[in-house]
Amino acid sequence: MQLQQLISLVLILHWMEDADCQHHASKHRQHKRGSPVCPGGCLTCSVYNGCLTCLPKLFIHLERDGMRQIGVCLASCPKGFFGTRSPEKNDCSKCGSECDTCFDKNFCTRCRAGSYLHKGKCQESCPDELVSSDTKRECVPPCPVDCDTCLNSETCTRCMPGYYLLHGQCHSVCPEEFEPSEQLMECVPAVHCEVGEWSEWGPCLRIGKPCFREETRTRKVLQNPSPQGKPCPATSEKRECFGKRKRCGKDKGAHKGERKNRNNRKEKASGEGRRERKREREREREREMGDREDSENRNKTEQRRRRAQSRDPGAV
Repeated sequence: MQLQQLISLVLILHWMEDADCQHHASKHRQHKRGSPVCPGGCLTCSVYNGCLTCLPKLFIHLERDGMRQIGVCLASCPKGFFGTRSPEKNDCSKCGSECDTCFDKNFCTRCRAGSYLHKGKCQESCPDELVSSDTKRECVPPCPVDCDTCLNSETCTRCMPGYYLLHGQCHSVCPEEFEPSEQLMECVPAVHCEVGEWSEWGPCLRIGKPCFREETRTRKVLQNPSPQGKPCPATSEKRECFGKRKRCGKDKGAHKGERKNRNNRKEKASGEGRRERKREREREREREMGDREDSENRNKTEQRRRRAQSRDPGAV
């Protein structure tokens, strides 16, 4: 009876040992080929603690889940942590309590709200020669008067209202060849109008008046100007041209008017000619009458002289 009990005990122990070996062999095989239940990037993992080791170049980061810490593998450490590498593993370590981001535990790169970065440290107030920037959370040199924010004491990055940024300086009026952009609050280059070449002259067309003709040429606008750029010059041009005269004669009204004007000119010239001829005849008659009177006067004088000689033969 005791022998049977001893044999049964040996068999039970042997079965338990064999089952334990199979369990460890199965777990070893799962870790060797990468367990499908492990999160991405894990080399080895635990059901309760997540990633235990990571693939090369990845950082292991511990996230709190209630009372537990679960490991995750990341390409870079999250905000508030910095990465350290070693041959054994790459860890994410927590920054100092005053740092928002950091390079290492003793060198902050950005501070939490209410403190300002100066030489890698976060301080509640800045040294005397610097001023605090709530935007950058840094101690910076004081900006020029017209700057809202600046890179240093000589270079603005944004201007106060009513000023426009150009090359790190703020201007109330933009320099020549620039104009203000209300949207950007910057001085931007003014854009001038550009036009193309003139086209060929168009056909010679009659415009309104008889025998008056015009031809036109145009050019296209290649670039419209900005509000303060140089405006566009004329894009069309006209000039007088001359068509064939026989086409002008087809206008009966114009032909009739021209003929009437020509007759009027002739009649006027004819009337002036008659008046001039009449005046000439009157002058001729006056000359003839003058000549006749002179001749009669000479004859009378001669007769008187002869009668005087006949009465006095000795008179000369």
